[in-house]
Amino acid sequence: MTEQTPGQAPGGPTARERVRYEPISQRRPFVLPDNARVAVWTIVNIENWLPQNPMPRTVLPPPMGQPLLPDVPNWCWHEYGMRVGFWRFVEVLKARGMRATLALNGSTCTEYPAACKAALEAGWEFMGHGFEQKPMHRVEDQAQAIRRTVDAIRAFTGKTPRGWESPGLTETAETIDLLAEAGIEYVADWVLDDQPVPIKTRSGEMISVPYTVEINDVVMSAIQQQPSDEIFRRGKDQFDQLYKEGATIPRVMAISIHPYLTGVPHRIKYLEALYDYILSHPGVAMCTGEEILDIYKAQAGSGQA
Repeated sequence: MTEQTPGQAPGGPTARERVRYEPISQRRPFVLPDNARVAVWTIVNIENWLPQNPMPRTVLPPPMGQPLLPDVPNWCWHEYGMRVGFWRFVEVLKARGMRATLALNGSTCTEYPAACKAALEAGWEFMGHGFEQKPMHRVEDQAQAIRRTVDAIRAFTGKTPRGWESPGLTETAETIDLLAEAGIEYVADWVLDDQPVPIKTRSGEMISVPYTVEINDVVMSAIQQQPSDEIFRRGKDQFDQLYKEGATIPRVMAISIHPYLTGVPHRIKYLEALYDYILSHPGVAMCTGEEILDIYKAQAGSGQA
């Protein structure tokens, strides 16, 4: 453990100390390939919900308000996504010639190998998402869990993951340092900008690639319980504004989806509609997270970003 200085949180600097405040209108230009206005990336999240434990999220409250284990109905709610909903995502993206970034618990490589194989064969990027689906604050040894996740993905894909999205976007004061020390190059946890931004760590610089808590089906469908077409309505409005602004200052738009939410029959057509709307516009770069990272790094290295 490093020695703390006044104003630091246990384990490292505060968030404000790690990210320099820089308004988007007052920074060096960020340029997308072919002068695109918006870079759009899709994050497909697959997770390992342990059936013997309390569920990370629920659709049905327990009878009479008393939690019961095993929680069969809520575990099955998630399991449907891995058995059925995920495969809808594969077809929707394949039909449009798109690749996603797969945010996966490291343990899904053995729990759901068919899904991981399908993503690998489709050319998707693999991004670490914890080893099991639990907040980083409840992981006994974060460094070990990060290593296990990286090792599992490397063993399955033959490639070390470059990106990381913590379960629930949770980080302790030390998580970002541990991720950097494990070789992770970008994170999706810091949802604070429409462009990539650097984050200071004790072993160098980490990059935040813009993620979303707005065009995110956990928020829309599970928390806010919006109508089935919300991902299209809100996604279209989000894209329209970023596309307009991107004429002068290019932006990044993330679409975060989970098989048990958007992969269900009454929602999937609205995801298709959103993609078709976005793809009907010129000046859009459909990317993965690591492609956005490389665009940013190339410009930062040449003094352009």
